[in-house]
Amino acid sequence: METVIKNFYDLTLDELVKIYQLRVAVFVVEQNCAYQEIDDLDKYCVHICFWEDGKLQAYCRVIPQGVLSDHVHIGRVISIKRRCGLATRLLHTGIKYAKDVFKAEKIFVEAQVYARKLYEKCGFVQISEEFIEDGIPHINMELCVK
Repeated sequence: METVIKNFYDLTLDELVKIYQLRVAVFVVEQNCAYQEIDDLDKYCVHICFWEDGKLQAYCRVIPQGVLSDHVHIGRVISIKRRCGLATRLLHTGIKYAKDVFKAEKIFVEAQVYARKLYEKCGFVQISEEFIEDGIPHINMELCVK
């Protein structure tokens, strides 16, 4: 499995299309949630991809400080294979990048409630009550980076 970390403008068109296809397939089609999945935040993000045999296996984006808040955020966390540790590995890669490159002291995620345990396994703690976003229960979580 190859790890690729790129800024938006360094992505090839093929990489970007595959990222958008995966995100829409999961967050719009699979979850039956009609919303504007592709947004302007992508331009400011670092995109972390796990590729295997030319196929995108896992993806997340790291949003630097100053875009959504004074802290780093991780979002759009997706793994094709579920419950095999790939998403955990992806999150650890995103956390390490945020810590090493962005010098993050705190990292925030807006997590779907069903994925809470994944984030807790990586050290995130819940900091909000449950709320509905695009028809899906979510919670805000944070990780204090040491």
